[in-house]
Amino acid sequence: MCGLLALVRNPSADVPSDLVDAVFAATHLMRHRGPDEPGAWVDDPQRPVSVLGFNRLSIIDIAHSHQPLRWGPPASPDRYVLVFNGEIYNYLELREALRSEFGVVFATDGDSEVIIAAYHHWGTEALNRLRGMFAFALWDTVESELFCARDPFGIKPLFMATGPGGTVVGSEKKCLLELAEQIGIDQTLDHRALQHYTVLQYVPEPETLHRGVRRLESGSYGRVRPGQPPQVTRYFTPRFAPVPFRPGEEQARYDEITAVLEDSVAKHMRADVTVGAFLSGGIDSTAIAALAMRHNPRLITFTTGFEREGFSEVDVAVASAEAIGARHVTKVVSQTEFVSALPEIVWYLDEPVADPALVPLFFIAREARKHVKVVLSGEGADELFGGYTIYREPLSLRAFDYLPRPVRRSLGKASRPLPEGMRGKSLLHRGSLTLEERYYGNARSFSDEQLRAVLPGFREEWTHTDITAPLYAESRGADPVARMQHIDLFTWLRGDILVKADKMTMANSLELRVPFLDPEVFAVAARLPLDQKITRATTKYALRRALEPIVPAHVLNRPKLGFPVPIRHWLRAGDLLDWAHTMVGSSQAGELIDLAAVRTMLDEHRSGTSDHSRRLWTLLIFLLWHAIFVERSTTPQISEPTYPVQL
Repeated sequence: MCGLLALVRNPSADVPSDLVDAVFAATHLMRHRGPDEPGAWVDDPQRPVSVLGFNRLSIIDIAHSHQPLRWGPPASPDRYVLVFNGEIYNYLELREALRSEFGVVFATDGDSEVIIAAYHHWGTEALNRLRGMFAFALWDTVESELFCARDPFGIKPLFMATGPGGTVVGSEKKCLLELAEQIGIDQTLDHRALQHYTVLQYVPEPETLHRGVRRLESGSYGRVRPGQPPQVTRYFTPRFAPVPFRPGEEQARYDEITAVLEDSVAKHMRADVTVGAFLSGGIDSTAIAALAMRHNPRLITFTTGFEREGFSEVDVAVASAEAIGARHVTKVVSQTEFVSALPEIVWYLDEPVADPALVPLFFIAREARKHVKVVLSGEGADELFGGYTIYREPLSLRAFDYLPRPVRRSLGKASRPLPEGMRGKSLLHRGSLTLEERYYGNARSFSDEQLRAVLPGFREEWTHTDITAPLYAESRGADPVARMQHIDLFTWLRGDILVKADKMTMANSLELRVPFLDPEVFAVAARLPLDQKITRATTKYALRRALEPIVPAHVLNRPKLGFPVPIRHWLRAGDLLDWAHTMVGSSQAGELIDLAAVRTMLDEHRSGTSDHSRRLWTLLIFLLWHAIFVERSTTPQISEPTYPVQL
C-alpha cells in the first residue's frame, strides 16, 4: 500500500519554474498512504517530461524494493521507472515463470520488480496474470510513454487529469488538484456528477465532482504520451456464467469454493510484517479470519461498535474470535468522537461518500494500526456470491413476469393513490417496473421528486441510466440476480465499498486486503447457478454450505447487518444534530443545494414526523466536502501518528 503521483508534461507548454517542486509537494499531501519512505524521480530537472513521486508503506522486501523503481532488460537496464500501489499476491509464482521463460534476473525480493518484468515480456497480457490489488504508473524511457493500470475490481484507486500543461495521475484527487495551476486542470464542479452522487450516495466511476479530474476505471489501463490525451482500454470485464449443478456434485462444488478461498487467504497472508483481520458479526469476515488463523495462530482481530444499545457488532465478534481462537481488540465510538472526526474523514475521502459505516471503519483502522500493519477483510463476498437481501426481490416479484406489460403498468398506476406505508403499495409499484427501471444498484437515497426539492439544478435527463444502461446491455440474457450482481460490481462495490475500505485504512497507514476479490475466487463464484446464490430463506446459499466446517454455528446463518450506525437517532438530538445545523447555517453551497429544504428536513426528522436520516446524511456529507474542497472554509486537523517501520 502506497501513494503514487506521475506527471507527463506537454513538451509544447511552458515549464513552470516550480513544476518539479510542486509535484513533490503534492505527493507529500498523501504521506499517510506511505509514511515509511518518500521517493522521487525526474527525467530532466530543467525541462522535465516525466516526474514521479511516491510514498511507501513497506510490507514486502522492506530493505529493498524502493520506489520509484528502475528496471530494464540487459541491453537497457534503466529503461522503466515504476511507482506502484498495492500487492501482487502471486509474485513468487510470476518470478519463477519469468526466470524460466525469459531468464530474468531480479535485483530485489519484492513484487514491484515483477510488474515491470512482466509488462516488458508479456505486454498488456501481464495484467491478466497479476493476482492482486494494484494501481501503478510505469514510465518507458525508450517509448516516452506512461503506462498505467488498475486492478480488475478497482480495489486501489487511480485518478487522472489532463490540461494544457500535461497529464497527471495519482492515488488521491487532492494531489492532482494541487497541480491545477501548473497543469491547467479544470476545477469546475460537475453538476451531473453531483446529481448522480445525491441519488447513489457516491460519485460513480469514471466521474468525480471536478470536471477536469476523472478516474481510470477498474479493469482498465491507460497510455499517456507527451502532448497527447490519454488512451484508455478495458482489459477485464467480469462475467457471470452460471453452470447448473449436476446430480450428486453439490459437495464437490462446495469443496471447490472452500479450496479457492483457502488458497486466496494463504496468498493474501504473504507479508514481511504482522497481518491481522477485521471481524464483524457476519459470515464473510469470520470466514476470512478463521482461514487466516491456519497461517497465523496468533492472529489479532478487530471490531468496533457505538455507545448506544443495539448498534454494535462487538458481542458477536467477540464470540466469533473466541470460537476460532483469535485475540480480539474492540473500539467503542462515542457520538462526540464520531462528529469530531468527520472533517478529517471527508478530507481523506477526496470525494463524498454518504455511507455512515465508513466512520466506524476509520476508527477501527486507527485502532488496528497500533497492533498490525496489514488487515484482511471480507469485502466483495456479497457481490460475488449473492449476499444482499435485495437480490431476493426477483423471487418475490416472479408472478409479475407472467403479466402483459400493459397490465403491469396499470397495477403501478393503481398503486400511486394508495397511502404511503400501506401494505402492498411498494410491491405493486415495483412489480410494475422492469429490472432496469427499478434497480439502480445497492443504494438509492432520493427519488426524482425528492431530488427536485433539494437540487436547484436538477435535470430530468441526468438519471441513473447514465450509469446502469450500458451495464444492463452487457448482462443481457443473464438471470436477474446475475444482472444485479453485475450492476453492483461496477457501481456499489467500486463506488462505495472499496472507496471507504481504501481511504479509511490508508488514512491510518494500514493496508487492507480483500481475499474474496481475487480472480480465482471470482471464477468459481461466477459459475454458481441462481438457486445456489439466492433462496426464499437465505442469501449466499452455496457459500454458507461451503463454510459450514469453517465458520462458527452462531454466525453461519446470521442475517447481514454490516456496521450499524445510529445516525437516525443522533440526528434527532445531541452533537450530530448540532453539527448538522451548523453545517447548513454556514454553507456557501446554496446554488447547488436548497439549504432551506435541508432545514425543513432536519426539523421534520427531529420531530419524528419523517425519517430523513439517509437523505440528510447524503446532503450533509456533500456540504462538508464543499466546505473543505471548494469554499476552503473548513480546514481539518489532520493527525499524523508516527509508527515504527515494521509491526
